[in-house]
Amino acid sequence: MTNGFSFAYGPSVRCGPGSTAQMAELLPPGPVLFVTDKQLLDHGLADAALAALRESGRTISIFDSVEPDPADTTVVAAAALGRAAGAVAVVGFGGGSPMDVAKVAAYLLTNDEPLEAIYGVGKATGVAAPLILCPTTAGTGSEATPIAILTTTDGRKLGIVAPALYAQWALLDPDLSVSLPPAITAATGIDAMVHAIEAYTSARLKNPISDMLARQALALLAGNIRKVIADGADIAAREAMLLGSHLAGVAFSNAPVAAVHALAYPLGGLFHIPHGLSNALMLCHVLRFNMPAAQEAYAQLAPLLAPELAALEEPERAQAFVSTLSQLIADIGLPDTLSAVGIGTEHLDLLAEEAMLQTRLLINNPRTIERADARALYEAAL
Repeated sequence: MTNGFSFAYGPSVRCGPGSTAQMAELLPPGPVLFVTDKQLLDHGLADAALAALRESGRTISIFDSVEPDPADTTVVAAAALGRAAGAVAVVGFGGGSPMDVAKVAAYLLTNDEPLEAIYGVGKATGVAAPLILCPTTAGTGSEATPIAILTTTDGRKLGIVAPALYAQWALLDPDLSVSLPPAITAATGIDAMVHAIEAYTSARLKNPISDMLARQALALLAGNIRKVIADGADIAAREAMLLGSHLAGVAFSNAPVAAVHALAYPLGGLFHIPHGLSNALMLCHVLRFNMPAAQEAYAQLAPLLAPELAALEEPERAQAFVSTLSQLIADIGLPDTLSAVGIGTEHLDLLAEEAMLQTRLLINNPRTIERADARALYEAAL
């Protein structure tokens, strides 16, 4: 430690089975905007939360039109519903998409700025409506972060990053994730692991607290991801995954993610590949590229994946870190090439151009990435 640092912990946390049923006592009196997606409602996952709110006498306006990679127009529609209902608080219930929409809707409820004015870092300077976030997947860590990612009408993914987007509470309820299919469990789990790894190796704002949280997150995630894929009803493992995802979210809120995400975003924005899978497809290629600048950090993380790697010398341990992650991705059944998800050579130039627009993320990478590097990384992933 030489230059000092600042750190924000984000929301208060309640963790444990049934914790979402406690949300009514954490919100102010008055109407609530409940942001989710229709599939979650249809599966009954929100029943306990909605029942608790109704029993408290609150009026609930449900916005269930959130799509994957949510559009900017979706956020505007959610905020409009909340305003029309006189909502004084917001609940975001679901994966990263509903939670991101809820964050921005909570801000727009109490601020008149146009959405275009708050894209970027630190542009949303007002105070948002009280917000509770309830993740149903262990992956995005969105409930922990002051970040929302939206898709514009031209397919770009733009971020809003500001303290005003922090929730007051994050409710980590493993009961909500037991019905997740193995493929979604796998992709979201890798997403959370990427958050921990990129926070630990971030070129900007990395600090001892983010390092501690990233390491603990990676240990929880690596130690439980195979368990939850083998047995989705393993509540202890589901809770460990949720907590690992949350800790990784707190870590990367402070030590921001980098090139894995920068190269993953065009896959989602242009080709609608789920975000966790996009990260998994690019992860090991970016780690190999970063090796000259991040070898020591990778070597430090390697034993968290497999304790026996601690016996190796640093260069071999760092290489084993990447190969062990590659094997994990294969073991849990995720596709490992871009061609497997419909991307071909003809798309490489467009992907590289779009990746280079992610300057907010690329500046955090431990090794500089130019356009030619980005194209080569996509080509290697084919």
